[in-house]
Amino acid sequence: MSSALLSDDPCPDAIVAVPVRNEEERIAACLKAIDAQEGLEPGRLGLVLFLNNCTDGTEALVSALVPTLSIPVRVLSEDFSGAHAGWARRRAMDAAAAWLGDAGNAGIILSTDADSRVPPNWVARNRAAIRAGADAVAGRVELDAAEAALLPPSLPARGRLEDLYDALITEAEARIDPDPHDPWPCHRTAIGATLAVTRSAYLAVGGMPEIPLGEDGAFIARLLEHGLRVRHATDVCVTISARLAGRAPGGVADTIRSRCEEPDALCDARMETFPRAVRRYAWRRRFRRMHDRGLLARNEAWARAIGIAPVEARRIAALPLGQAIAEAERLSPDLAYRPIGPRQLPDQIRIARLGVAALRLGFGLLGFARRIAGSAASGRPVADPRGSRI
Repeated sequence: MSSALLSDDPCPDAIVAVPVRNEEERIAACLKAIDAQEGLEPGRLGLVLFLNNCTDGTEALVSALVPTLSIPVRVLSEDFSGAHAGWARRRAMDAAAAWLGDAGNAGIILSTDADSRVPPNWVARNRAAIRAGADAVAGRVELDAAEAALLPPSLPARGRLEDLYDALITEAEARIDPDPHDPWPCHRTAIGATLAVTRSAYLAVGGMPEIPLGEDGAFIARLLEHGLRVRHATDVCVTISARLAGRAPGGVADTIRSRCEEPDALCDARMETFPRAVRRYAWRRRFRRMHDRGLLARNEAWARAIGIAPVEARRIAALPLGQAIAEAERLSPDLAYRPIGPRQLPDQIRIARLGVAALRLGFGLLGFARRIAGSAASGRPVADPRGSRI
């Protein structure tokens, strides 16, 4: 691996880490957006670029661009035949952690992608969420409008339905099993194009998982399993590429392309039918309360109810809460995710709207939400608690 420092070397307290591979067409826009951050004192922000396996003009372009930036930059370069997305992101974030370590154990590591453009308030809003108590911040993304306009019309139409349904089930989750550190409004996006984490939290979970696919989602899951506070901030949003030929297998480009080729491909795993989602969130709520009271080890009826063997139930009961929930859902056949297809979205959105309306009213909470969801699914009318019929 080779490295170079291409500007002064102060010790910022926030470092943006960017893995880069063959991005000569987009790296300039990425770097200029990072350099244009507002509301920060001079010297507080740094940038790590991890160039890996570049075979185009990216490296020369970076060398020309970096001296024009106002923030300190460290550039690392490595060629590795076994490279993949998780490996590259971890290398970049580890380098950011090491840079912060020069000034002690404080500081924030931020992650984005070389084909993304962060808004001018990106660092400031991530920093604000961390100052408010979060250990990590997961932001949202939107596709580049010009590139998205070139996609088949059915794809953005499906995307709008998925976004709507995702917001409904996320609100249901937040109302049924609320997280005081991640209150509604929130979302459930976990993507490397917009992540922020304190250096101490990053080190506490062993860093970014070095896996070929889904390293970003696995990282957020790891933070939650360790009991750390993750804020899914709705006011943090990054523009990402809508291209069909990506640089990392299994990334956004692959997802877009596969949905162009297979319009009926299943939705994300968490997009289950609304009644099943409500059952999952209600189960987590009960499980959380039993864990907090030390009841999981005393009565294993909970494990029998979801098909978990006694020996596994005892092991799960001894785990910290986040890990216990993850293990129970992994082992239970009753809690396996059953994602819906795009053709089911309109009906499930209709059901979810009714169920979420019930939750907002607080009328019978889970019981009424289950009843309204079941009635909507069967086509039967159900009485609105305010006196009308739905």
